[in-house]
Amino acid sequence: MRRKMKTQRPLRGAARGGGRLGAALAGAVLLAAASVTAAAEVLIAVAAPMTGARAWSGEQSRRGAELAVDDLNAAGGVLGQRVRLILGDDAADAQQAEAVARKLVADGVVFVAGHRSSDASLAALPIYAEAGVIQISPSSTNPLLTEQNVSSVFRVCGRDDRQGVVAAEYLARRWPEAAIGIVHDESAYGTGLAEQTKRRLNQLGGKEVLFARYWSGTRDFSPLIEQMRRRRVEVLYIGGYSTEAGLITRQAHDAGYVLQIVSGDALHNPDYWMVTGEAGSDALFTFDQDPRHRPAAREVVARFRAGGYEPEGYTLHTYAAIQVWAQAVERAGTFARNAVVEVLHRDRFSTVLGPLGFDTKGDLLRHSFVWYRWHDGRYSPVP
Repeated sequence: MRRKMKTQRPLRGAARGGGRLGAALAGAVLLAAASVTAAAEVLIAVAAPMTGARAWSGEQSRRGAELAVDDLNAAGGVLGQRVRLILGDDAADAQQAEAVARKLVADGVVFVAGHRSSDASLAALPIYAEAGVIQISPSSTNPLLTEQNVSSVFRVCGRDDRQGVVAAEYLARRWPEAAIGIVHDESAYGTGLAEQTKRRLNQLGGKEVLFARYWSGTRDFSPLIEQMRRRRVEVLYIGGYSTEAGLITRQAHDAGYVLQIVSGDALHNPDYWMVTGEAGSDALFTFDQDPRHRPAAREVVARFRAGGYEPEGYTLHTYAAIQVWAQAVERAGTFARNAVVEVLHRDRFSTVLGPLGFDTKGDLLRHSFVWYRWHDGRYSPVP
């Protein structure tokens, strides 16, 4: 959006009454204003880890955002203004997310599709809220994100308190007599998911034999695996990201330790299988119903594939976040935060994920998790 120009003092030559000069200056100002209007654009951003160990997730966000913006501009932009996308690389780190958020605010963005990780989203949230920037996360599942009494934050994914309930109920039903272990990586995402799973499992009368933590970035999990052996863990629930989950799976397998791995939506990443190979067979995880198979996404998925990219994971969620924002702006008739937020809370939106609507907190009105299983390098829904 263009910022208002400060009122300029009259030029001295014009003040002395030069008629032709005044007319020429007035004409030049009108031409310049017309040129600025013709080039008017609105700035939005996608924020995700574009570098580092989780750059795979940033690529999903970038790809989804770029195609969404291309499609908006091809259709005439938003309120007649061209949309320009800025990339914010938070490296899935809270401190860097704060720095990214401040820069995006200084750049003048009105909307951020992000962040990807819960740690990053939670760190950036106060900065966007204070600046009046609307935030829609494609994938931050920690419940705290929408529990801050901030009206301008939303997500187009589920919450871990629901995902943990689904996981615990499945564990209790499928393995009622097994020794269950629960571990997490100390991140907001991993800790929240593990704690919610533990809480619900305990409510159902189950009791884990191990509840332990590890640090994100760990490469040698032999001490944790030995701890699991001592507790005779048979089923391991992992609250964490795909790389470390893959290393736990692979190293346990290489040590001759047979484990049933169960985890959350972070295991949708193909990197999990790249780390585990066949050791990852039969690992289970919860995730959204695969949006690639939704009728509303068919055309967009086809265009991604025609460009040589498979829109896995949260790619289409990022596309949908931008769709939702653009539709809300068009209906509000303005980019002003309060008016757009009111529409976001009030209306329903047509997206590649299907129809979406938000409650007063900014969470989806309807959402369900589906079970998936890894096998032969692919994951597919559990029948």
